[in-house]
Amino acid sequence: MSLSLRHILLAPVALAGLSACTAQTGGEVARGEVAFDPIYEGVETRLLEGDLVNFRVAMSGARDAEDVHDYAECAAAQYALIRGFGFARHVRTTTDNQGGLWSGDAVYTISPALPRGLKTIDAEVVVANCEDNGIPTV
Repeated sequence: MSLSLRHILLAPVALAGLSACTAQTGGEVARGEVAFDPIYEGVETRLLEGDLVNFRVAMSGARDAEDVHDYAECAAAQYALIRGFGFARHVRTTTDNQGGLWSGDAVYTISPALPRGLKTIDAEVVVANCEDNGIPTV
């Protein structure tokens, strides 16, 4: 039994259609549809070396790792301002979820001028955004 060229060309289109149906009817739930009732458990800050700072955050009620990242970013922005700096650059964040308690381990550099790199933040802007969204800072 041989497949015609027509069947070979239409197979990817059919599979794409089926995957779209799955996503709409029972696949992942969109982030905006998940209940968001955060409880911010606190921030631990450690100066690692020079301008390198580690932030460990914990929270429950997060929708996903993005909420944990946002919490750590708010802490980093406020820390930069407290130290008299206006900017920070995200180095890395790892997250974990154990029974609904989310934790994050983030590292940022802080600096008085806009640092080089793609993941830079203006501390004043980020802190204002955190306040608007009810995310506590350090």
